[in-house]
Formats: sequence, structure tokens, C-alpha cells
Amino acid sequence: MPEAVGIRSAGIDVGSSAVKIALIEDRGSGDIDLVAFDSERIRKRDAVKVTEEVFDRTLNRANLARRDLDYSATTGEGELVSFRTGHFYGMTTHARGALFLEPEARAAVDIGALHTRAILMNERGKVLGYRMTSQCASGSGQFLENIGRYLGVTLEEIGPLSLQADDPEVCSSICAVLAETDVINMVSRGIRVANILKGIHQSMASRYMRLLTSAKAKGVVLVTGGLAADVGLLRALREAAKEQGADVEVRAHEQSVLAGALGAAIWGAYRARKLLEKGVSLSA
Repeated sequence: MPEAVGIRSAGIDVGSSAVKIALIEDRGSGDIDLVAFDSERIRKRDAVKVTEEVFDRTLNRANLARRDLDYSATTGEGELVSFRTGHFYGMTTHARGALFLEPEARAAVDIGALHTRAILMNERGKVLGYRMTSQCASGSGQFLENIGRYLGVTLEEIGPLSLQADDPEVCSSICAVLAETDVINMVSRGIRVANILKGIHQSMASRYMRLLTSAKAKGVVLVTGGLAADVGLLRALREAAKEQGADVEVRAHEQSVLAGALGAAIWGAYRARKLLEKGVSLSA
């Protein structure tokens, strides 16, 4: 049999708060390397301009130009990107990216800036089902960042502080407005920041576990999205799983934030290979 042709593919995940880029080389038969990656917060700037800047910066790190890529796949709000080759739905890309990062995963809980979703997939990354939070923002990354800003701590400090809690304060899990009101009252009562954050993490974790239970998730669950780096939230999730008797094992990966971009790149490479097999020139 002829040797498989290497496919260079880019995944571009444009979220509501950040842009993530992943460049891969797919040599066929599941042999995939992550070549370069990057991410950047949008912070009220033009999302398209930020995407182009981060994309070109990532290419430079890999000593590549846009013309060297066989496929550029977008996901999330990536349909705004004019130079894309194709676009993939977010559920599909997060499932495939999670599987790449954690081959044993059969579910992912994607914690975005505005919404959280539980995604079930099989061993090939096919989405089997999902559940998503309602429009209320109390289970989102943006909500947690807003609370941190009010408390005078950065998003990176929230997780370690939560681990220092000794008497977590119960926080409303109904809506962001009520939760923020709870926090204001806690501060006025002199509750330690660590205990406030732990209570919020517990509220969020309880909501995520309900999503996973509703979706009938079992086995290894990979946390994806920016909050996968929040060690306090991860502990709260594991504690919630134990308390609720859920048959899941919560894991995270150091590159969990890239799951959507990785999945887009992998599906892009798959599509490019299928086009080649049909005799379609990728440079056309």
C-alpha cells in the first residue's frame, strides 16, 4: 500500500471571550501531532482581527505560511473568519478534541464563557448526545470571572484560593443575579474569600454534575474550556461526583482549553484526506 500523505491542518476556535488555534500534522491511521498552538483573550476587541493575529503568530511559531496548510477549519463563532476552508459544529469539535487529549474519555463537560454543555461521544469521537445549561449565566466562566473581579482576585487565583477553604458558604445556584447578591452579602458579613469561592465552585459543580447525569454520562469525563485549569473547580466536581454517586471519573488536561480547536483541526484533516482520495486538489 502507498504511504499515507501527511496533512497539515489548522483548527480555529473563536469563542465569546477567547480565540484558540491548533496546528496539527495528520500522517494517517490516527498518527496525529500537535505542531503549534496559541490562545488569546478577545477583551472587547474585534474578534476577526484578534483571530488573524493569533493565527499568523501560531503559523510563525511553526515556521509555516497559510499556503502550507491543506485545510483551515473553524468552530464556535469561526464562521466570521473569511480565510477558513470549512466550518464544524462546536459539539463535534469538542468531542473529537477531548478524545485526542484523553483517549479514555467518553464524555466532555465544556465550560465556556457563557454556557456549559455535557457531551457524550464514542471511541471515534462521534457525538451520541448532549445537555446544555439554560440561558442563566451562573454556571459560566464569565460569571466566575465577574465574581473574582468583585472580590479583587484574578481568574488564575480563584482555583488555588478555593482549595484553602475551611467552611464553604452556600451560594445560590438559581441565577447569576441572585448568586452575585449572595456574594455581596457574604462580603458584608466578613466571610473569607476562600470560603466564598469554594461555595461558588460547589454550586457550579452541582449544576455540571446534573448535566452529566441527565446526559447519562459514565466513565472518564474530560473537562474542556478555560475553566479546566481551575484546580478548585476540578476538586469541587470530583467531590460532587462522589456525593451524588455518579459513575464518572473527572479528568482535565493541560491543553483542555484547545479541545475545540484541536477537534476542528482533526476533522479538517479528515475532510482534506477524503478530498485527496477523490482526486480533488487541495490547492485549488
